[in-house]
Amino acid sequence: MSLLHLNDRPGEYPESLYAATRDPAPDRPALAGEIRADACIVGGGYTGLSAALHLARTGRRVVVLEAHRAGFGASGRNGGQIGSGQRLEVGALEKMAGKSAARRLWDMAEEAKALTYALAEEAGVPTRRGIAHAARLASEVAHSHAMAERLARDYGYDQITPLDRAGLQALIPSPAYVGGDIDRGAGHVHPLNLALGYARLAEAAGATIFERSEVNALAHGSATTPSRVTTTKGTVLADHVILAANGYLDRLEPRIAARVMPINNYIVATEPLGARSAEVLTEMIAAHDTKFVVNYWRLSEDQRLIFGGGETVTYRFPRDIAAKVRKPMLQVYPHLADVKITHAWGGTLAITLNRMPCFRRPAANALSASGFSGHGVAMATLAGKLMAEAVTATSDGFDVMAALPMPAFPGGTLLRGPMLVAGMSWYTLRDKLGL
Repeated sequence: MSLLHLNDRPGEYPESLYAATRDPAPDRPALAGEIRADACIVGGGYTGLSAALHLARTGRRVVVLEAHRAGFGASGRNGGQIGSGQRLEVGALEKMAGKSAARRLWDMAEEAKALTYALAEEAGVPTRRGIAHAARLASEVAHSHAMAERLARDYGYDQITPLDRAGLQALIPSPAYVGGDIDRGAGHVHPLNLALGYARLAEAAGATIFERSEVNALAHGSATTPSRVTTTKGTVLADHVILAANGYLDRLEPRIAARVMPINNYIVATEPLGARSAEVLTEMIAAHDTKFVVNYWRLSEDQRLIFGGGETVTYRFPRDIAAKVRKPMLQVYPHLADVKITHAWGGTLAITLNRMPCFRRPAANALSASGFSGHGVAMATLAGKLMAEAVTATSDGFDVMAALPMPAFPGGTLLRGPMLVAGMSWYTLRDKLGL
């Protein structure tokens, strides 16, 4: 399946505020002919570039095959939030895997966050700290406050400050919310620049990145024969294959694809708000809310509101993305009705049924990590490192993630879309009713 959508142009980054403000990046060649590598990585987003970086730093010959441009997919289009913890709360993880495993998973998520901050700093990509969690209902406020207390008491995480209505209003001047919290250990970043920074670091370590090199065939090898990864014009023979293509594994690994569902999410950016930016956020933090189809937002460095909201399961993007996102934006900030939207774009991420990442070994010499379910900036970065470690040293971290239950979507790849549409419709109705 191609990454291209209706408004994408082959070989170019999709139009977005991120593309308009990205750091310079070389136009890398496509793979041609046959080459040999210790490891071939399919996908040039956070997962693949992190894997390439960590493998190359061990001296391995590493090749990355990216269908379009480094960071072209969800890694270069997302909300840029570097969240704490896993996608599931610790209570759900304790029920799923037990308290000991839940603690290990929390610690791994904190490692993911620290790794992301460290690599961003090394690559010269600025990050900012602070994510507010905005609740619509009093019950949600009570839950968030209890969770902050639990994390401090049981997990040693004291970076979250509970907020009542006045406290949240002081950060987020919106009538839509009644309280929440602020996590000062979480943060946000220009997501495309982060991906481009990872690419620079990987190449500096010796990795080779080929762009416009979509993989159309994969033949797994064995202990004595290399795997064969084929593009339109070239082939890589590799001892190890790392699949970092997230929601685009249908043709390459349908068994994994049955557990990983691609969905589209949409973002807009407004004109610079100037002094009016204080009507959105009073600090340079990021925010998200408690809706099932979550709203998330932050301010750009030039004081634009970057606001994400709205999802679709069908592969095509809506023709008027701005209109789709403007509706939830004005529900949060009705006083911005006169503000012009200058950029609107979409991206395809991937979710799993239980919202935890899908770590798998599709073959003896192959590893895959995907389905970060909207929590991928940090976790995808760690996933790349864990797969590199599984190739070169120890698979302990990878195995912890791979041991989590990972059910297939009902109906597999054929019916997962319709089933998810039905589920999303129900939760969207709950959001509208305020349940």
